[in-house]
Amino acid sequence: MSEHSGSEVAILGGGCFWCLEAVYQEARGVTRVESGYMGGHVDQPSYEQVCAGTTGHAEVVRLEFDPAVISYRDILEIFFTIHDPTTPDRQGNDVGPQYRSVIFTTSPEQEATARKVMAEMAAVWDAPIVTQLLPQETWYKAEDYHQNYFAQHPLQGYCAFVVAPKVAKFRKTFTERLK
Repeated sequence: MSEHSGSEVAILGGGCFWCLEAVYQEARGVTRVESGYMGGHVDQPSYEQVCAGTTGHAEVVRLEFDPAVISYRDILEIFFTIHDPTTPDRQGNDVGPQYRSVIFTTSPEQEATARKVMAEMAAVWDAPIVTQLLPQETWYKAEDYHQNYFAQHPLQGYCAFVVAPKVAKFRKTFTERLK
C-alpha cells in the first residue's frame, strides 16, 4: 500500500483483523484499509502459521487516512471503543498472541498521542489496559481472501455474530465519523 500525498498510516491489532477492517472501512477520512500481519519473527507468514500462534505476529489492519478529515487520536478512540484492550492475547473467543491488542506507531508523534489516549482509556476501563505500544515492524499483507472480508461474507457465522455487532457499535457511537 503506498501512501497518498498528505495521508498518514496507522497500524492496529485488536483481535481478528476482519472486525477492525470492517469498522475502519466505514470511517470518514480513512481512505484505505488492508488486513495483514506485524510483530513476528517469520518472513512472509501465512494465515495458517499466524493462527498457530508460533510466529509472534498479530493480526493487524494498516489504515491510510487523511489527517485533515480524521485525526490519529480519533482513530485510536474508535480502536479503544470497538475492542477490549484489557484481555491479553484474546478478544472474546479468539485466543492466542495473534489476537493481542497492539498499536504499531509510525512516528514519535503517533507514539506520544497513543500514550496519551491509552492513559485516558485506563480511567475508563475497569481492568488494566494491556495494549502493546511498539514501533512499526515489517508489514505483511494478508492473503487476498482476507481483504474486504466482512463486506464479501456478511452472513458467514463469525461475521454475523462477531463482526456485525462491532460495526453496529461503531455506527451508533461514532455517527459523525461515518462516510
